Amino acid sequence: MNNKETGLSPKGITLLVLGAVVLYWGLNHLLPIWNALQFLFGLIFPFILGCGLAFLLNIPMRPIERLLQKIKVKHRGWIRPVALLITLLCVIGVIAGVMWVVVPQVAETGASVRAQFPAFLRSTQEWLSELAVRYPDLGSAATFLSEKLDPGSSGLMSSVMSWLSDALGRVLSSSLSLATGLFSGVVNFFIALVFALYILAGKETLGRQVGHLMEAFIPGRWHQRIRALAALIDRTFSGFFAGQCLEACILGFLFFVAMSIFRLPYAVLIAVLVGFTALIPVFGAFIGCVVGALLILVHNPMQAVFFVVLFLVLQQLEGNLIYPRVVGSSVGLPAIWVLLAVTMGGSTFGVVGMLLFIPGMSVCYALLRSATRRRLKKKASVEKPSMQDVSKSNPPKK
Repeated sequence: MNNKETGLSPKGITLLVLGAVVLYWGLNHLLPIWNALQFLFGLIFPFILGCGLAFLLNIPMRPIERLLQKIKVKHRGWIRPVALLITLLCVIGVIAGVMWVVVPQVAETGASVRAQFPAFLRSTQEWLSELAVRYPDLGSAATFLSEKLDPGSSGLMSSVMSWLSDALGRVLSSSLSLATGLFSGVVNFFIALVFALYILAGKETLGRQVGHLMEAFIPGRWHQRIRALAALIDRTFSGFFAGQCLEACILGFLFFVAMSIFRLPYAVLIAVLVGFTALIPVFGAFIGCVVGALLILVHNPMQAVFFVVLFLVLQQLEGNLIYPRVVGSSVGLPAIWVLLAVTMGGSTFGVVGMLLFIPGMSVCYALLRSATRRRLKKKASVEKPSMQDVSKSNPPKK
């Protein structure tokens, strides 16, 4: 069998043999390769994070820049730095405002829960005692729980002290690694922020340079496809993150207004908590509901039940009216694909995976839908002439 029969040139055979050797070597050195990849990822991680920060900051920066461009001035060079400065001030202002509202509320809520917790334990103990009297079959279990929940019992105090000692020991043992990780995280975030500012300051220049590289090294047909794919990714991810933030703010505001109207406790803290957890698609708001219900449960169990009912009502309102209009149009995914993306992203990369997999799945869904329509259209155009040929070859009988 010669080279003409195999269809491989000497260069192709050489590359095939070299690839087989490299594959064999890689399979026998998986651990060193994995360690090397981790080391390289640690080196480039601040720059990957910087690209992500630049993408997120560019979402509010674009409308601010378009608004500033409507102002007629001679020197247009100041628009970009002013828009970038306004964006940074807005982000810092939002974070500072949330901290200014949340931190006092957390301290006040912690003091209130700590003061009301013994009374909550006593009322729970009394309820369990009544339950043991009414239902003798549950008497042993209710009595056991009642004894454990007694604030003056040695079992509860010993359990609390044991938990505190174990937690303190773990904190002290991991304090050095925690400090090292915190310092490394601050340094990486600072490098990423500076890199993001450089990207935003010269994004047009970087775009032209990337375009020139693609034109020089990528064929024209693939060049156009890559540009279209990049535009689709930018449009989908930008719309999703902007819509998700707006939807979370609307949901938090609705909770604050509703809880204030019905005079439920901890309205500000729970509204901020629900709005923040609503950034996590599908399941996020339920996390805020559970935490809020537990906080209200210590204050008043009936109000906790009412809060859960209120949450379900507002969640239905948000899911059927607000979310489809704010986020649904930018994502364009059916509900089953959203659930699949959240499950896969959460099991793979946690909360970050949930936020990335939904727009990523939307991009894949749009590409698959476009390819399917194109192939069906091509197939229909091929089958239509063949049907016409059949009709011509078999004319209808008179």
